[in-house]
Amino acid sequence: MSTLAGAPAAVTVIVPGFDVEPYVDDALDSLRAQTRTDWNAILVDDASTDATGIRFDAAAAADPRFRVVHQDRRRGLGAARNAGLELVQTPYLGFLDADDVLTPGALDRLIGSLESSGSDFALGAYVRLRPDATGAYRPGVIQPWVAAATAPARRSTTIDEHPAASGNIVAWSKVSRTGFWRRNGLRFPEGRLYEDQIVAQQMYARANAFDTVPDVLVHWRERADGSSITQHKAALPVLHDYLAAMAGGIDVLDSAGHPAAAAERVRLILAMDLPPLVEIAREHADPGYAAALGAFVRDLISRPDAAGLTLPAGATEAARW
Repeated sequence: MSTLAGAPAAVTVIVPGFDVEPYVDDALDSLRAQTRTDWNAILVDDASTDATGIRFDAAAAADPRFRVVHQDRRRGLGAARNAGLELVQTPYLGFLDADDVLTPGALDRLIGSLESSGSDFALGAYVRLRPDATGAYRPGVIQPWVAAATAPARRSTTIDEHPAASGNIVAWSKVSRTGFWRRNGLRFPEGRLYEDQIVAQQMYARANAFDTVPDVLVHWRERADGSSITQHKAALPVLHDYLAAMAGGIDVLDSAGHPAAAAERVRLILAMDLPPLVEIAREHADPGYAAALGAFVRDLISRPDAAGLTLPAGATEAARW
């Protein structure tokens, strides 16, 4: 695979999409606008029912750096990413969801860091892209847990040296050496949501070293129509996948012998993830929602990783459900 100029590409960006026609052009334009041009992109249409696949095909017809894969049936985000992984032939790989946007220097900053450090992967900061009163999308500010994971810039660190990095659990905030993924057999879980959380902890646990970049590299879209996965946490099946992903990520860190990172995940989940779920559970019509959340919290606070942590009021309440 090659760039427009004919030189070998350095990085492949895997772009999965399902029914995201209104946002696809923004995502693809953000790739075209990269200051580093030696990239390829594998666009995986997960059997969309709108014009997402058509927009992908148009991009590939106009620019040889794009390649399209059409899934014959909807298989989910994890399977779509895995389909792209099978086709990567470049030294580096990254991800971009088809409704999100890379900042122009994203690939340059991440790959440049890896080229200077020799680390297995690099992660960067990101912000929410939210709709305003006019319907336009505006980027927000870096949230505290994002800053804690990525700032200041680090070269060749580890999860034991920097346990707060474990709070960066999204696939599209990172660029990795392709060999790192292949040596470790890394693949996304299929058939469930929040599939990147466990993979992220596997990356931290197995890396010899990684880098952090404090710059904002991705704008993560919160869709105005409320169709983003993260906007459906009131649905009981979504909650089950969400809780399983968080617990599974902690298990990865614990089993690999990284107790400080596991404890950091417990602390962050109690402080950040739990409070909005407790609010939903208080008003939820299905008692199964509170029961599932209560079981999760009881397991979480009984872990050795939770020893010495001050529990927020919501955690104490949820543990009684």
